[in-house]
Amino acid sequence: MNPHAKLISIVSLIMGTSITMSSNHWILAWTGLEINTLAIIPLISKSHHPRAIEATIKYFLTQSTASALILFSSLTNAWSTGQWDITQLNNPTSCLLLTMAIAIKLGLVPFHFWFPEVLQGSSMTTALLLSTLMKLPPITLLFMSSQSLNPTLLTTLAISSALVGGWMGLNQTQTRKILAFSSISHLGWMIAIIIYDPYLTILTFVLYSLMTMTVFLSLTQIKVLKLSTMLISWTKTPMLNATMMLALLSLAGLPPLTGFMPKWLIIQELTKQEMTPTATTITLLSLLGLFFYLRLAYHSTITLPPNSSNHMKLWRTNKASNTPTAILSTLSISLLPMTPLITTMF
Repeated sequence: MNPHAKLISIVSLIMGTSITMSSNHWILAWTGLEINTLAIIPLISKSHHPRAIEATIKYFLTQSTASALILFSSLTNAWSTGQWDITQLNNPTSCLLLTMAIAIKLGLVPFHFWFPEVLQGSSMTTALLLSTLMKLPPITLLFMSSQSLNPTLLTTLAISSALVGGWMGLNQTQTRKILAFSSISHLGWMIAIIIYDPYLTILTFVLYSLMTMTVFLSLTQIKVLKLSTMLISWTKTPMLNATMMLALLSLAGLPPLTGFMPKWLIIQELTKQEMTPTATTITLLSLLGLFFYLRLAYHSTITLPPNSSNHMKLWRTNKASNTPTAILSTLSISLLPMTPLITTMF
């Protein structure tokens, strides 16, 4: 890809995200979302492979539909209330349309079908952007309008996403698809709590992004796209595989790792809000996700191939400094003892 085109796309991504996050007017927020969509499209299609082109078209169609719904929602609200302020979403129809639009943009169930396919057709770096940075503007819109949304609808979306994200990830062999369903499951946790404690949703998203970046960067470095190649990746970077295993277990939410913190706080808050059945259901559904995280961890470090493999053993190489991966791995593993400080900050 042309370096100048790549630079323009990255700058546009940052600008679009900043515009949406800093705006109070619906039209300005919608403009930021459109800039984001148009900026990521060249990054998805840069390989010119048929699968990448297919992923680009799917992404463009779904995001265009969601943007049209957001515009329609804001127009309906302005028509009935005379307000263009994001925090003044008082029309029930507008609230329903906005929830549907954000669910499409985030890839929540039942609008999740595009997300694993788009990630599978993208490079690892673009998949990382789609899983983290591209989800920040829609979550910001939910954060700002959270007091106006329907709790029953959001709880239904949350439980469905946790269920489908865990269930569909069980039989996957491609690492990008596994991480896509992991993203859907984690978004279910974020949506479940956004009405009752929006700042906890932001904290959960930050920690999820931290752990996902660690896993994606590790997979990019050891060049693993499917589980069969992960079985022999330990010969190349044994230490990186070990830290990636801990990052995967952290994504699963096992104590005493960082990923346990948001789940613990969400369950605590749901219980305070007398939503014990929801907390119990979403906790039990997270066991489905735990299975495929353990499967990934098992493939990365604990076993050798049970039979002869067609893949060539990889030699260890002296790579350049991996400082970002090391820092992210440390944060992904060891932040749980700092829970009181982090919750005070948020």
